[in-house]
Amino acid sequence: MKVVLIMMGLLVVIATALPLLRFNQWWIRIFDFPRGQITVAGIVLLALYLYFWDPYRIYESVVLGLLVLALGYQLVKMFPYTVLMPKQVLAAESRSDDARLSLLVANVLMDNREAEAFLAIVRKYDPDMILTVETDQWWEQALRTLEEKYPHTLKNPLDNTYGMLVYSRLKLIDPEIRFILKDSIPSMHMQVQLPSGDRVFMHFVHPDPPNPKYATETTERDAEVLIVGREVEKRDKPTIIAGDFNDVAWSQTTNLFQKTSGLLDPRVGRGMYNSYNAKNPLLRWPLDHVFHSDHFKLVRMEKGPAWGSDHFPIFIELSLESGAEAAQEEPDTTPAEGDQVDEKIEDGKQQTDTH
Repeated sequence: MKVVLIMMGLLVVIATALPLLRFNQWWIRIFDFPRGQITVAGIVLLALYLYFWDPYRIYESVVLGLLVLALGYQLVKMFPYTVLMPKQVLAAESRSDDARLSLLVANVLMDNREAEAFLAIVRKYDPDMILTVETDQWWEQALRTLEEKYPHTLKNPLDNTYGMLVYSRLKLIDPEIRFILKDSIPSMHMQVQLPSGDRVFMHFVHPDPPNPKYATETTERDAEVLIVGREVEKRDKPTIIAGDFNDVAWSQTTNLFQKTSGLLDPRVGRGMYNSYNAKNPLLRWPLDHVFHSDHFKLVRMEKGPAWGSDHFPIFIELSLESGAEAAQEEPDTTPAEGDQVDEKIEDGKQQTDTH
C-alpha cells in the first residue's frame, strides 16, 4: 500500500512540475489544465500518506515534502480565481444602459445539432453581441433566424472546427476576418458603437488546442493570442478580447497575454467559470475567456447552462464608466516577460513558415 501511495504521490509532483518547463509539446502543456483535479487527488493522497508515513524513513519524508510543495503551488495558481482574492474588475456603478455592452460566447461543438437549445439561451440572456465558434455551414443556416434581431454579422463558417460567426445588434465598424498564423484558423476584429456614442474595439480568437489531432505543440496557439495582445498593448481605448483560447486562465501563456495586453480578467476574485467540459463534471476548467480594458466595470458575468455542446456558454455584461481606469489597476509585463513574449511570437511565426 505504501509503495502505491509513494508512486501516486510522485505522479502528482511530476504533473505539477511539468508545466514549469518551457517546452511547448502538447503532452507537457496539457498539465496546465487539470489543476483542480490534481489538487483534489493530491489532498486525498496526502491524507492517506500521513496515515502510513514513517518519519524515520528519509525517502518517505522527502516524498511527503514534495507532495506538500506541489499542492501548495497548485493552490497558489488557482487562488486568484476564488472569492478570497480581491476583485480585479470592480462592480459597475453607472445605471446608464447606453454605455453597456453584453456578449454571449459559445463554442457550439461542430457536430452538435441542438440549435434550438442554443437559441433559447440567446433569448434568455438577450445579449448585444453573440460569438459562436466551431460553427460550420449547418450552424450558419440554423442560426440565420438570429439576423432578424441581430442584423449586423461577420461570418466565416468552416468544417474544420474553426468556423466563427458574429451576430450584433450594434453596428460593426471596419469588420475584418484575419488569419493570423494559419490559413485554416480565422480571427475576427471590429469596432462597435454603443448607444452612448462610444466605440469599443472587439477581437475574437480561437487558436489550436494542445491535442495531437490538431497540434503537437502549443507554439502557434501561444503566438496567436500574444500577437493580438501586442496589438492592443498601447491602445488606451475601450477594448474586449474574447473566445475559446484553448488555454486555461492560470497558464503561463494566458498570464503573459494578460500582462502584454494590459487587459483585466473579471473572473479574478469571483470564480473560475469553468466552461469545459460540460459533458464531464470531473474534468472542467476555464477555456472560454473574456478580457477587457480598464475602461469597463462589471455588471454581471454568468456561466450558462449545459445545452448540447461540450462547452458551457459564457455571458458577460460590462459598463463603460468614467473614472474606471483610475480605480482599476491594469497588469503589465516586466522586461524579462516582454522578451519572452517576443520569443514566443517569433517561434510561432517561424513554425508557421516551415509548414
